[in-house]
Amino acid sequence: MDPKHIRNFSIIAHIDHGKSTLADRLLERTGTIETRKMSEQVMDSMELEKERGITIKAKAVRMPYRTADGTDYILNLIDTPGHVDFTYEVSRALAACEGALLVVDATQGVEAQTLANCDLAKKVGLKIIPVINKVDLPAADVAGVEEQIFDVLSILEDPILASAKAGLGVDEVLSAIVRDIPAPTGRPESPLAALIFDSLYDAYRGVILYVRVVDGVLAKGKKVRFHSTGQDVTVEEVGFLTPKQTLAPALAAGEVGYLVCGIKDIHQVRVGDTVMETARPLANALPGYKEAKPVVFAGVFPVNPADYPELKTALEKLHLEDSSFQYQVDTSEALGFGYRLGFLGLLHMDIVKERLEREFDLDLIVTSPNVSFFVRRRGSKDWERMDNPAKFPHYGDIEAIREPYVEVTIVLPVEHQEPVINLLKDRRGAHKSIEYLSSSRMIIRYDMPLAEIVLDFYDKLKSVSKGYASFDYHEVGERESDLVKLEILVHQEVIDALSQIVHKDKAHHMGRQLCEKLKELIPRQQFEIALQGSVRGRVVSRETIPAMRKDVIAKCYGGDITRKRKLLSKQKEGKKRAKQLGSVEIPQEAFLAVLKIDG
Repeated sequence: MDPKHIRNFSIIAHIDHGKSTLADRLLERTGTIETRKMSEQVMDSMELEKERGITIKAKAVRMPYRTADGTDYILNLIDTPGHVDFTYEVSRALAACEGALLVVDATQGVEAQTLANCDLAKKVGLKIIPVINKVDLPAADVAGVEEQIFDVLSILEDPILASAKAGLGVDEVLSAIVRDIPAPTGRPESPLAALIFDSLYDAYRGVILYVRVVDGVLAKGKKVRFHSTGQDVTVEEVGFLTPKQTLAPALAAGEVGYLVCGIKDIHQVRVGDTVMETARPLANALPGYKEAKPVVFAGVFPVNPADYPELKTALEKLHLEDSSFQYQVDTSEALGFGYRLGFLGLLHMDIVKERLEREFDLDLIVTSPNVSFFVRRRGSKDWERMDNPAKFPHYGDIEAIREPYVEVTIVLPVEHQEPVINLLKDRRGAHKSIEYLSSSRMIIRYDMPLAEIVLDFYDKLKSVSKGYASFDYHEVGERESDLVKLEILVHQEVIDALSQIVHKDKAHHMGRQLCEKLKELIPRQQFEIALQGSVRGRVVSRETIPAMRKDVIAKCYGGDITRKRKLLSKQKEGKKRAKQLGSVEIPQEAFLAVLKIDG
């Protein structure tokens, strides 16, 4: 088709603002999917996506559309996730588009991720069409939201008023896509340049690549090369997504579709890479893509050590579908053999864990999540990257520690300002700016250590704001901090899986809370057990689990006191021997205790 009649666009929004529902209505109105075959959240094919009401993986679909004057167009929708953890998905989807629908909930207004995703779209240079959704709800404040879009997002166009659930405003959205979003500028006769914006793995066909052809033609039988790896492959199959994969003879400039080259290892392909012709290679790759970096790390161990081979197989299979998490072999004295995983955020960690347990029927222990730190040893100028507290060098060898910082953006009602700011200060936040959206809503921006938000910050924020605050963050580099390694000793043995890197001022508080929690969870033994929190070789907190004790003098009915003393003395010696030789088995719940500590 003539590129002038193609429109490539994305839908960006905060979570639960109606993005997937609007996509459903567009599919329905263009006749891409028959009404009888429609279901809610068609684009969200994963069970977890439907359950949680969130989009996790970017999707693409080709929609035919005929205007009122009878002109035929092809609309390529590249759906994006809304959660902050999946910004990498959003960035690569936007790089394949010329425009974006910005959906804002009429009852909630501009939220933190609305701001973040709008900024991403502006950086890529996309044409943004604002849409105010859910205008039919009684609590809708259309005038107030219009003002926010103008003042906060600096979008001057009049927004389209819509209700995706009721089908209101869908025709206006389709007309605006054709009218306002620019057509692709690529030329079919130019050398091939195609952007890979996503991939998935098929057991029979190998890696399936989702591509946007920028220039040239991608056809079956053509020899192509991946820019970053230099690998040459032959195109075995190309086609469109409707949303099912539909074979096509070729994909020309401006079109979006899928590509199969018989690649069996997904790691040979990098999402965001450029596909070019072997015969006419390009000097430079296509711009607009930033590689994803894991920011949260955790150990994953099977509850039953015999399940380790099954965990290995499960990770290999899941990694073929989701290459955004990293994993490597890890061992723990307390938990045995397992893996150290790197995730894009806490939600990503939760989803990977749940998929491993559901799809592969595994029982897993996940250690306390932490971020990666940078350590400089004494006498060295180099910074070493550490993502496992158990592997940190001895405190005497450390000269300095740097930790990653993020800029946090929080949108909230003005009446919850004080408790939210107190929470940010408690988490070592540094004030940047405060902006008022209206008389009742505001934006707060703080710089914070990433380590302070990876555990329970989101839950605490929702709690202190009565559920009304929304938050987003992005990395702003590393800073040197006064950090220490908190070690937990059970019966004089260091439990490596419970080690944490914490700020010096919080070490005593965290150590005390952890010891108190462990005292509740570890069962009593025949001997006394000491629980200690240690920082730099000095004990900062201690709890004692008393020994279980049999009443050995119950059988003495009077008589000489020396008989009772002898029995008690004998018991004391036995306890002393048991204390020296005894070992403590720590229940699985103890490792989850770290997640419930109030930092």
